[in-house]
Amino acid sequence: MEQEKYLAVRDGIKRELLSDMDFTREMSDEEIQDAIADRLRAREFAGRLNVYERARMGKELFFTIRGLDVLQELIEDEQVTEIMINGMEGIFVERAGRLFAWPCGFESGEKLQDVIQQIVAGCNRVVNETSPIVDARLENGSRVNVVLGPIALNGPVVTIRRFPEQPIGMRELLAIGSISEEACSFLEKLVKARYNIFISGGTGSGKTTFLNALAGFIPADERLITIEDSAELQIRGIPNLVRMETRNANVEGCQPITIRDLIKTSLRMRPDRIIVGEVRGGEAVDLIASALNCGHDGSMSTGHANSAQDMLMRLETMMLMGMEIPLPAIRRQIASGVDIIVHLGRLRDKTRKVLQIAEVTGIEDGEIRLSSLFSFEEEGETSGRVQGRLVRKEKLLHEDKLKMAGFGSA
Repeated sequence: MEQEKYLAVRDGIKRELLSDMDFTREMSDEEIQDAIADRLRAREFAGRLNVYERARMGKELFFTIRGLDVLQELIEDEQVTEIMINGMEGIFVERAGRLFAWPCGFESGEKLQDVIQQIVAGCNRVVNETSPIVDARLENGSRVNVVLGPIALNGPVVTIRRFPEQPIGMRELLAIGSISEEACSFLEKLVKARYNIFISGGTGSGKTTFLNALAGFIPADERLITIEDSAELQIRGIPNLVRMETRNANVEGCQPITIRDLIKTSLRMRPDRIIVGEVRGGEAVDLIASALNCGHDGSMSTGHANSAQDMLMRLETMMLMGMEIPLPAIRRQIASGVDIIVHLGRLRDKTRKVLQIAEVTGIEDGEIRLSSLFSFEEEGETSGRVQGRLVRKEKLLHEDKLKMAGFGSA
């Protein structure tokens, strides 16, 4: 059937379904699917659709009524890692590291708005013209960012970062070549010995995924508290795990709960370690000055940066945003609190790799010094794939925590 006729038939069935259904009670998925199947078997439609079209239309109708319309198919596709909705101008999808335009779209701006409200209401968030920016998540843990007009000039912009059903661990990262066996074994010792670790990288470099994998080395008998803007971490194997998420202010008068608030309260919850999903501003003060330097060794976080050295400079800036103290004092706090920086990158072939593991060695001539322990070195290209390896450069200088944990050296 031609696409135009197919859409006309689908829209006709949808109107009939919506007019016939009893929405005064909660209808189960099975009831809705049965009602759709009955309509598709009706005499006026049965002969006009082949088996493939009937199955496709049944799925689309169900997604429209109960799911997230045209997004549902993409959200259920395990190969899709990112969904980008640019208003009514189009949907773009990232699958296996490649970006392409999705041929389907929302039938109207009103339907797109309905889907947005459905998403944000599911995690008790609010987005409207008064508060046009919100971070939310789907039931499967996917991260959602929404920007509405008048901020977004081409209509509602929605970006969905989809995470795998089963979290990616170090074993999977080793299998795809994101890290070497030697570096993995090295980091495992550091995590168990309670070194404080920052993970840096650009957008889409895999910081959250790597943080989640790194947390897999944390001993199961410790109490772990995670703090995030929007809960994304999928930490397994820690029975004594507390997960906390920020809250935005809303029109009902609820006060915002920030990362800073959650870090402060977590210190009273007897944590062995604290994991902050990402630091972006003044919360760096509370994490570094109040947590990393006050007995919560083994804590971890991530931040946007172009290199390990750049991560240090960004931490300085963020701490200056949160507290008016001299820069030399801030640098001493960072050098004392942060032990290791793991920098990730996305190469030109779209693969994500550990590019550097660096140790914060201390202060020299008023500057924080780094020692590069591992560095990724390119060795050329094969069939469009970047070839290279993570090379050991320097020996760990501060081995006191390793020795206290019984590892000797790394």
